[in-house]
Amino acid sequence: TRKVLSTPDAYARGVVQGILELLEDTGAAPASVTKVVHATTVASNAVLEGKGARCCLLTTAGFRDVLELRRLRIPVMYELQYEQPPPLVPRRLRYEIPERTGPRGEEWAELDEQAVRDAAELARAEGVTAVAISFLHAYANPAHERRAAEIVREVLGDDVYITCSAEILAEIREYERTSTAVVNAYVGPVVHGYIRSLESSLAEAGISAPLQIMQSSGGLMSAEAAIRKPAHLVESGPAAGVVACAFLARAAGIPNVISLDMGGTTAKAAILEDGLPVKTSEYEVGAGINLSSRLIKGGGYAIRLPFIDLSEIGAGGGSLVSVDEFGMMHVGPESAGADPGPACYALGGDEPTLTDALVVLGYLNPEYLAGGAVTLDADAAARALEPVAEALGRNPTEAAYGVFQLAVATMTRAVKAVSTYRGRDPRDFVLCGFGGNGPVVAVAIARALQMRRVLVPLAPGVFSAAGLLLSEIEHEFVRTLTARGGSASSEVLHAGYRELEAEAERALVAEGVSREEIVISRFADIRYVGQAYELTMPVAVGAPDLGRIAADFTAEHHRTYGHASADAPIDIVNLKLTARANGNGDAPYDPIAGLGGERLERTRRAYFGLEHGSLDVPVISRAALLDSPPREGPLIVEEYDATCVVPPGCRVTLDSFGNIDIALDP
Repeated sequence: TRKVLSTPDAYARGVVQGILELLEDTGAAPASVTKVVHATTVASNAVLEGKGARCCLLTTAGFRDVLELRRLRIPVMYELQYEQPPPLVPRRLRYEIPERTGPRGEEWAELDEQAVRDAAELARAEGVTAVAISFLHAYANPAHERRAAEIVREVLGDDVYITCSAEILAEIREYERTSTAVVNAYVGPVVHGYIRSLESSLAEAGISAPLQIMQSSGGLMSAEAAIRKPAHLVESGPAAGVVACAFLARAAGIPNVISLDMGGTTAKAAILEDGLPVKTSEYEVGAGINLSSRLIKGGGYAIRLPFIDLSEIGAGGGSLVSVDEFGMMHVGPESAGADPGPACYALGGDEPTLTDALVVLGYLNPEYLAGGAVTLDADAAARALEPVAEALGRNPTEAAYGVFQLAVATMTRAVKAVSTYRGRDPRDFVLCGFGGNGPVVAVAIARALQMRRVLVPLAPGVFSAAGLLLSEIEHEFVRTLTARGGSASSEVLHAGYRELEAEAERALVAEGVSREEIVISRFADIRYVGQAYELTMPVAVGAPDLGRIAADFTAEHHRTYGHASADAPIDIVNLKLTARANGNGDAPYDPIAGLGGERLERTRRAYFGLEHGSLDVPVISRAALLDSPPREGPLIVEEYDATCVVPPGCRVTLDSFGNIDIALDP
């Protein structure tokens, strides 16, 4: 493991620096690297910062304003004057093309090819570098989109980035499909430039191994596929941690887990049932903090692609602390970032952050983090918190504990968003805390939700990187059924799945996966006839059993919404298929074999609220828990990449997989 500071001015530089330092640590040569797997926030940052490509949209005549109309949803209750973010393509760059295809793929009006050429010429004059093409009902027949793309390429050349909606999302719902295509085109040139830069930097460092990129769904794709479909990368980084958590849960025989990944800016939570993460295709990028992709909508740009269903809160180690004019304290969502960082980093930051509060409380080593790679200035942390303490009328330690409690309360909402808000009781789950700061707050969050067990995996600060190594090439394929409701027979479904399977096989073989390694999983988007939204259900391979599908849907509808109707007819809207390479998912897992290091033990003064006050707390290494009887809290486990805080009223052991296993008293 190796942690280095990120390099926002050129992210590829920090990535390659970390790899080279890791190779130097292990004595390995760059040429010995066989694969580089990467998760990135470049796509989401391009949208959040408004730094994507200058993009235009070609759409069916009469549908110019689909991006403007959107859905009648806003993320803030009772905010009648809420202004949604402006479309990624301004109206003057949205060109109407005479053409029309029917919902079953029949051609109602021919494509006006001259109108496409004229639009391309206008785009050239506007300096457009990316083009999105979204025609009505292209999911049923993409011929018009494909021909329009050919014409645009003839006019604008190979330097322009082109996205056809049917290639990125062959599914009904005009707004979602158009928005997804626009997001893909908007971030396309940015992602293309970044991946090519990273490949070049790796080659200069002597690493010629293939580059694979993590998708928002938890699967990998080749660099070339990522360049074609960059919208799949929007939640690339957080997905990797959930994949690692799922692998750990299956290995340890813990079916139901809630993952908590807290870094410097945000805290992310996801739910895993039967060892698998819950996924969704309802996501918005640019909406700021995502509390629930299903429940809170309208604040960003829709992407209807497979995502691991995460909730995200703006509370991390770098979250800024402030007190408003009414005397109310706030933690985040603004962050000090990597530059200048928290005040205790002594890199120029002087505003108080959650990390500064953790130093003042004694939870973090007051001298250094990351094994000494980051030196800390505890006095600077205390000075930064002084104005907060004065505004609250408290001493600095009490103020710091208030910061900690507020941050925990905020992050608890993220866990509730994936559990109680969706009909799941968090007390039935184990909380897995990781990320640079997750182990610091995990027990406090679990206690707030009356959860009884917390796991902290090995190398928690880089646990997401472990998820990258445990992932495999994976792609999802979708097709909207033109025969729906009662007319969708078992034969129709089976034929549709077989066509998707052939498409999936071609795609994975093109990425170097042998046919024998391909594993297929079938799903379907199902709703009651008359409903507007669907639930995604697994479907057994083989001839589909419509009775079984209906029964499973009814049970899941009741589980999710608290009610169901066994007699109501169902509508199978979309067929979905996930194809992945069968590799690391069943690999042996024996991390404890590599657990070494000194069994250090010392003490540090730490504060645990008015009930317990300041205590002399044992500070130990994880290795000190090996072959040790259960230890009572308070306890601090200090590691190279993270710190685990165990408050009073808990018992700590090390399980057979090297996890810190924390039992909370009732």
